Amino acid sequence: MSTPVHSASVLAVNVLDAHSLLAAFGVLGVGVVMFAETGLLVGFFLPGDSLLFTAGLLCTGSAEGSVHLSLGPLLVAAAAGALAGAQCGYVLGRKAGGALLARSRSRRLHEGARRAEELLERYGCAKAIVLARFVPVVRTVLNPVAGALEVPVRTFALWQVVGGLVWSLGLTLAGYALGSSIPNVDRYLLPLVALIVFVSMVPLLAEVYRARREARPEGGLK
Repeated sequence: MSTPVHSASVLAVNVLDAHSLLAAFGVLGVGVVMFAETGLLVGFFLPGDSLLFTAGLLCTGSAEGSVHLSLGPLLVAAAAGALAGAQCGYVLGRKAGGALLARSRSRRLHEGARRAEELLERYGCAKAIVLARFVPVVRTVLNPVAGALEVPVRTFALWQVVGGLVWSLGLTLAGYALGSSIPNVDRYLLPLVALIVFVSMVPLLAEVYRARREARPEGGLK
């Protein structure tokens, strides 16, 4: 008799809310969302950063509520989804070229594609692939864009693994560390998630600042 109730709760899940996703699907949901956000263009709206951080937080047992996750399986699911998704997006881009983006009417998605191309042009393949992991939407579209631009397979695979592990494991462990040190930390979840999203973009912001300083002509400031 509990099956209809459980089915209804799953159908009512809010895919934009990290806690709702975790309550409905647990660790498996983390892997699926990581794959969809990094490998399928339709997943560009999913809450990757906040999902990883919240999932790590819920592994500590310090947050109130019924959702508790195991850290080991969570880390495996997060890393596997992020790495497999990026590689899938690259393969789709290599085979379909720009046709995937051309079919989309999402202005946000096309803006992300433009930023992805700028990253690749400005920083080169290695740095762009790693930095893109920390930028929402861009981490979705850079992978097929890299495939369409025929970035070498080995180069893409190497740096997407580096970026994917730093991003997925880093945010998850950050949530776990914070949840372990602050009791009832879920009371401050929304501002903490906002802070984590900002911090995750620091590498990109630092690179943009450095590039602008290097591009500034000598003697421009006196």
